Amino acid sequence: MAAMLALAGCSAPTATPSPGDDWSYPEDPPSDRLGWEAGVWWNESIDVNQSDGLDAAEREALVARTMARIERIRGLEFSERVPVEVISRAEYRERSVFGGDRPDGYGAWHNQVWEAALIVGEDRDVAREFDALYGGSVQGYYTPSEDRIVVVSDADEPRIDRATLAHELVHALQDQHFGFVGTRTRDAGLAHNGLTEGDARYVETRYLDRCAAGPGNETETGAVGWACVPRPERTGGGGGGEPVNQGLFTYVYQPYADGPAFVHRLRERGGWDAVNDAYDDRPVSTEQTIHPERYPDDRPEEVTVSDRSGERWSRFDLDRSTERLGEAGLFATFWYNDYAGEDYRAGDLPYSTRNYTAGPSDGWAGDRLVPYRRGDGEHAAYGYVWAIRFDSVAEAVEFRRSYRAMLQLRLGARVVDREAGVYRVPDGPFADAFRIERDGRTVVITNAPTASALDGVREPPG
Repeated sequence: MAAMLALAGCSAPTATPSPGDDWSYPEDPPSDRLGWEAGVWWNESIDVNQSDGLDAAEREALVARTMARIERIRGLEFSERVPVEVISRAEYRERSVFGGDRPDGYGAWHNQVWEAALIVGEDRDVAREFDALYGGSVQGYYTPSEDRIVVVSDADEPRIDRATLAHELVHALQDQHFGFVGTRTRDAGLAHNGLTEGDARYVETRYLDRCAAGPGNETETGAVGWACVPRPERTGGGGGGEPVNQGLFTYVYQPYADGPAFVHRLRERGGWDAVNDAYDDRPVSTEQTIHPERYPDDRPEEVTVSDRSGERWSRFDLDRSTERLGEAGLFATFWYNDYAGEDYRAGDLPYSTRNYTAGPSDGWAGDRLVPYRRGDGEHAAYGYVWAIRFDSVAEAVEFRRSYRAMLQLRLGARVVDREAGVYRVPDGPFADAFRIERDGRTVVITNAPTASALDGVREPPG
C-alpha cells in the first residue's frame, strides 16, 4: 500500500482552555495521556494564523492539538509523534506516489481491466488517467513505510486544511494500532479502504462538526463545540491538469462515500470497540461496505475462469493475471455509461455521500476478470473474459438484459448473433465484439477485436 489518501517566528501555544470546553488542565501531566500531545491539550487555545502561511512553531502547535483532539474523538492514544510535511500541488504532481517498477506487460493488462469495465477505452492509457485523477484531487496522504503525512497545499504559502490533517492523522493512528494489510484484488483493496478511509472520514466529519458548532455550542450529536483555526481559502490550485475520468473516480471514491456509513453502523452495533474489532476481520468485498448489513457474513464466492483460449491467445505472464472488480466495479460500469439510475449523488445511509446501489449490480456474489492477448508489440491484439456470479438466477438474468441494453443504447452495439449472444460495437474507444452468455447464476462476457476472434479468446462450451 503506497499511501492512504484524503480525496480533497511565532509564540508557543498557551494553556488557556477554549470557551465552552467541559474540562481543563492547569498544568501538563507527568506522562502522556489521552487528549494531550506534545505539550498541548485538546482544549487549549493556540496562536496560529494561516493567512501568511505556517511557520514551524505554528505547524507544530496545530499538529499537536489536532492529534490530541483525534485521541479525544477516537478513544485511542498516539504512541509516537507524526511528522507532517506541506508541499505544493505542482510538487505533488512531480512525485511518484503510486509509481514503482511494474513488470513487462502490466500496462497492457491494466488497460484491459478498465476496458472490460467500459470505463477507459482503447484511445486512452489507464496509468495516465489515474495520474490525472490523483494529481488534481488528492489533498494529502499518509505513507505507512515512512510513518509521515504529506499535505498538499493549493496556496503559494504552506497551509494545512483541518479536514485533511485530521483525516491523515487518523490513518497514522490506525497504522500505530492495527497496521495495514495487503490484498490480492482491487475489490478486496477497496473493501479494506472502506474500513480505513471510512474510519478516517467518519472522525474527520465529527471533528468538522465540532469546529462548525463553535465553542460553547453543541453539535447535532451532542458533542461540545471547539474553537478551531480557520480553514485556508481554496485557490483553485488543484486544477490545470487533464480532465478526470469520472468512471475511475466513481470507483476509487466508493470507500470515501460508503466507508463512513459502514463505520457508523459498526459503532451503532458496539461502539468504537466494534470498529476496532473490525480491523481483525476486515471487510472483504465492496458488497459489504455498500451494504453494511451484509458484513461480516455475506462473503464473496470464488469464481474461476478455465483457460479455453486458442493457440494464438494467452493470458498475461504476470504474478497476478486476473482481477476482481466487485459490486463497486459493476456499479461504476453502468453509472459511467449512464445506465445506473439517477440517485448516485444522494447518500442512501447516514454518513454516506453517494448511493452505489443499482439494479444491475445489486446481487453481485463474485467475479473474475481475465485479460488475454495475441502477439506482441504494435501488432498485438487484446481481449478478455469476465465471469460474474449473482445471488440468484433472476439477478443474473437482469444483469445480462441490462448489459445487452447498455451496449446497444449507450455504445451503439449491433446484434451479430442473437441466439449466441454476440454483439459488435462498430466504432469508438470500445469498438470490439462481445459475447454474453448465462449459465445459471453466472454471466460470462467474452471480448475480442472481431466476432470471428471470440472463439479464440474463449471457446464456448459444448
